[in-house]
Amino acid sequence: MKYLVRAFVLGIVGYAVGVGLTMAIRGGGPTDEVAVVIGYIFALMGWLGGIGGIEAFGRQWVGKSVEVSTARGWRRYFQFSVDHKVIGIQYGVTLLSVLLIGGIAAMIMRVELASPGVGIVDLDDFNKIVSMHGILMVAVAVAGIIGAFGNYIIPIQIGAQDMAFPRLNAIGFWLVPPVAIALLMSPLLGAFNAGWTSYAPLSVTNESGQILFNMAIVTFGMSSILGGINIITTVITMRAPGMTWGRLPIFTWAGLATSVLAFAVTQFFAAAVILITMDRVAGTSFFQPDVGSALLYEHIFWFYSHPAVYIMVLPGFGVILEIVTTFSRKPLFAYKAVVASLFAIVGLSVVVWAHHMFTSGMANFLHGPFMIITEAISIPTGVIFLGILGTLWQGRLWFRTPLVIAFGWLFNFTIGGITGIFLADVATDIHLHDTYFVVAHFHYTIVGGSIFALIAAVFYWFPKITGRMYNEKAGSIFGVWLTVFFNLTFIPLFWAGMNGMNRRIGDYPDAFEGANKFASVSALILGASFLLFVGNLLYSALWGPKVGPNPWNARTLEWLIPSPPPEHNFTSQPVVIGSPYAYGVKGSVHAYFPDANEGDDPGDGSAQNQETVLA
Repeated sequence: MKYLVRAFVLGIVGYAVGVGLTMAIRGGGPTDEVAVVIGYIFALMGWLGGIGGIEAFGRQWVGKSVEVSTARGWRRYFQFSVDHKVIGIQYGVTLLSVLLIGGIAAMIMRVELASPGVGIVDLDDFNKIVSMHGILMVAVAVAGIIGAFGNYIIPIQIGAQDMAFPRLNAIGFWLVPPVAIALLMSPLLGAFNAGWTSYAPLSVTNESGQILFNMAIVTFGMSSILGGINIITTVITMRAPGMTWGRLPIFTWAGLATSVLAFAVTQFFAAAVILITMDRVAGTSFFQPDVGSALLYEHIFWFYSHPAVYIMVLPGFGVILEIVTTFSRKPLFAYKAVVASLFAIVGLSVVVWAHHMFTSGMANFLHGPFMIITEAISIPTGVIFLGILGTLWQGRLWFRTPLVIAFGWLFNFTIGGITGIFLADVATDIHLHDTYFVVAHFHYTIVGGSIFALIAAVFYWFPKITGRMYNEKAGSIFGVWLTVFFNLTFIPLFWAGMNGMNRRIGDYPDAFEGANKFASVSALILGASFLLFVGNLLYSALWGPKVGPNPWNARTLEWLIPSPPPEHNFTSQPVVIGSPYAYGVKGSVHAYFPDANEGDDPGDGSAQNQETVLA
């Protein structure tokens, strides 16, 4: 804990020094936006130095040896660790906590929307809560799966001992807490009310809480880029002997595709908010109508934020494909086509951004090309769905909690995909744009496609990470509860949007009261389901029954080592000799360990025994 305390102290001192220097040089007060920006930069440096950056990087700069923590037990989660498994858990716990905070904001919104008129919050405060809810949930969707399970699982799946850049991996995580702190502290400066999209010119002229939003986005972007670089390098350079591209587990493929996309496009959102910050504090006019253009901001923003939808969803594809393969006891259907489709989505996602802007006033001749390309991206997405359905077809389905939630994901994301067609077509988008139809579609796509997959991943890899099993009955009840009330919450909003109810407004005509009241009651029941979720995981992590290394009888490498895994994952280098998904294929072995303590070389006749264990 001493490193965490030191980080907070140095962060506060850094902020005070930055603000003090700014005031000494140019005058003004401590809430002046220039002072806040400089103070935040100094605070971030103090935070990173205090949490362990001094030992991990600073000592090297003065010619001394690097020192990293070797702590054991719970203390290692509160300091600078270079163990990818510790970092994965740090990401997971942090972002699940952010998910719960964002969920509380959603409950406040739904209580306000239960009836027309101004209720528990006024209209401006409602927009601030909407903005906070949106950015917190988007952060979870962007980094939840790839941050937690990408860090924890991918190195083990490819037979590596750690990430390629362990210290940068730790820096990537410790950039995340300042993001949450900055967002949650923004109400002290008036909060921000421009939504998670932060559209100019509102984001240039609103209250000073916006400046903390901007700093948080830049920081989160740095974390995302560092994470992307790390996963790309790890997968390319650190695969075990025999781990050819054709034997790579599908979750690792999804993580690689996500990382390529994050590395390529994240800087555009950061650039957009930096330009907003310069308009606010440096006197520039990038988005003023007489000099620049608000349309310029939309282009820069959506050039990141539509690919960001797939940064959120691609890891979800990987999780669901892993789960349906394991629990249907069948080889992954159309493996090569699914992998090709993941990267086809990566390519297409960066050329469809302007379908978000059909009503923005952009040139009409651009409507047709963007509509056609947007429709085209449904082809590789459909191939991935075909891979999931083909794997499930005539499988020996084992309905444990991960598969229950995976079926919920399949239903929800199907609705998200179908309703996305309406928003990709110019004629229907003009009618539906900026209505609750978009809200419902967005939630079916992002919550249905990313958050449901995140929750499924938690249950799937929980026994591997903790060495204990959760309560299966409570998990299945939660999965059904979550799916049913998610749909009861958002299906009515399609109707409201089709009939003209505008989003991002805390009031509405009386005609929409029935649908909103039904959605609000359903949302509160949906929110209550997370009490069961959190309770089940906390109790099971401490007192759940212990399990062996492979409770699901899965084949990928993470299931061939103890639960939880040892510090460096493997006591000997695994050798990969077959497919990770050859369920039911007699004599098939994915990998073996030359060390007899972990497995025997199939050359001595033990392949049949391993096939019995793995398949």
